[in-house]
Amino acid sequence: MVESGFYHALKVDGDKCFGCTHCMNVCPTAAIRIRDGVATIRPDWCVDCGECMRACPVDAFYVEQDDFDKIFQYKCRVALVPAVLIGQFPEKVTEAEIFSVMRELGFTHVFQTEHTAGIISRSMVEAAREMEDKPVISSFCPAIVRLIQIKFPSLLDQVMRIKPPIDASAVYFRKRLEDEGIHPDDIGIFYITPCAAKIAAVKSPVGEEQSPIDGVINMQFIYNKIYKRIKSRHETSSISPGEMLPLLSPGSIKYSLTGGEASRMEGRCLAIDEIHNVIEFLEKLEHDEIEGVDFLELRACDQSCAGGVLVGGNRFLTTERLNKRAGRFEGVADIPGDIKAYTHFMSNNLDIGLLEPRSMMALDEDMGEAMRKMQQVRHLMCFLPGIDCAACGAPNCQSLAEDIVRREAQLSACVFIQRMMEKHSKLSGEHALKIIEKIWGKNRLDKDCKKKGAADEANIEE
Repeated sequence: MVESGFYHALKVDGDKCFGCTHCMNVCPTAAIRIRDGVATIRPDWCVDCGECMRACPVDAFYVEQDDFDKIFQYKCRVALVPAVLIGQFPEKVTEAEIFSVMRELGFTHVFQTEHTAGIISRSMVEAAREMEDKPVISSFCPAIVRLIQIKFPSLLDQVMRIKPPIDASAVYFRKRLEDEGIHPDDIGIFYITPCAAKIAAVKSPVGEEQSPIDGVINMQFIYNKIYKRIKSRHETSSISPGEMLPLLSPGSIKYSLTGGEASRMEGRCLAIDEIHNVIEFLEKLEHDEIEGVDFLELRACDQSCAGGVLVGGNRFLTTERLNKRAGRFEGVADIPGDIKAYTHFMSNNLDIGLLEPRSMMALDEDMGEAMRKMQQVRHLMCFLPGIDCAACGAPNCQSLAEDIVRREAQLSACVFIQRMMEKHSKLSGEHALKIIEKIWGKNRLDKDCKKKGAADEANIEE
C-alpha cells in the first residue's frame, strides 16, 4: 500500500520564475518541468532537498513555513534548537546569550535537539546488530528517506527505523513537561529548521501517523531576529549573562555534521553527503557493486545540516565553529542524567513505522502494463536525439519519453523532432511556434535586452 501524498515545503513563485531550467537541471529526482514558461514541481517525485532553491538565479523558489506568531497559540512555547543554529554565530556570541534572546522573543522553554543523540546512537548500534541486510542505512535525513522511497525502493528494508533527534527529542521533552504538570494541550514544540525537508517531514511524517512537532520555523528567519538583538546589546555594552542549558557531549554537538552518526557505529561505516553523491553511491549499492560496508550515514546537503538550504551562514565556517565548540566540552556525558531517568520510556518510543515504497520508476501499477510502457519508452528513444538540451521543458530525452508515455507530453515538444516534421511537411512553422509558447510562454522569443546577461540588465526595474 502506498502512503498518501507527500506534503512539500518548496513552492514556486510564478511571478518571479522565468523558466531558466537551472532548477530542472540540478533536481536529483527529475521532478521539475517547465510549463507555460514557469517551473512546476511533480509532487510525487520531489524530496524537498532544496537543490532547486539553491540554483534559482531569481529566488523564485521559496519555503512555505509556519508563521512565527503561531507559537503564541500555546501557553508553553518550546523552541527545539539544533546545534547548527549555534554554529551560525561568531564565536564571541555565547550559547547563553542566544538562548536568553529566544526567551525574549516569546519562547518559554529552549531545548537542544541533539540532547537525545546519545541514547539514539545506543539504540542504533543495538538495532544494527540484529539487522541481517547490510549496510544498514540511517534514517536521520528525511530527504534521503524519501529519496530511497521513490528512487531506490529495493533498499527500504535496510533503512533503520529509529527516530532521528528532531522527533526523539520532541517526544522526550513533551513527556518531561507533562510530568512537570503542564497540560498536553498547552505544550507547543517548534523546531528551528535548517532545511525544507524537515518541514515536509513534520507536515507529513514518513512511517508515523503524526509528528511530535507542532510547527517549524525557518532558521535564517530566527537567526536574523536573534543576532539583531545581540548586536544591539554588544554595541551598548548591555550584555545579559543569559542562561545555559544542559551541556551536550562533543559527539552530540557534531551529530548533525558529516560523520556524526558514522563515528558512533560499529564495523565499516561510511558517511556520504550531498544528494548527487548519495545517489551515485546508492546506484552502486543497488547493483551489488559495494561490499563489506556495515553502516551508511547519508545526508542530502553538502556538509550535512551545516549546508541546509535555510542555513544563512557559510557551511564550512559553521562546521569549524561546531568542531571548536565540541572541543570545549570534552568529558561531558554522552547520555545526560535527565535522559537516564527516562531510559525505559525512550526505549519504547524510538521506533518508527513501516516505510512504504513510492517508486518513481513505475510507469503503471499493473506490472504487465508497466512493461509495455517501458517498451514504448525505449521505442521513443530511437527517435529522440539524446542531446538532453531541455528545450522540451523536461530535463532530458529519457524524461520526455516517459512523460509522453504517461500522456503528459507529446513527441513534437522536441525541437529537433519539430524540424524533421517541418521538413516532411507534417508540422507547420506556426504550429511549431505554438508548441514552443506552450512550454516556454508567449513572447519568450521576442527581443528583451533587460533579461539576465543582456545589454540593459542593469536597468531592470525593482
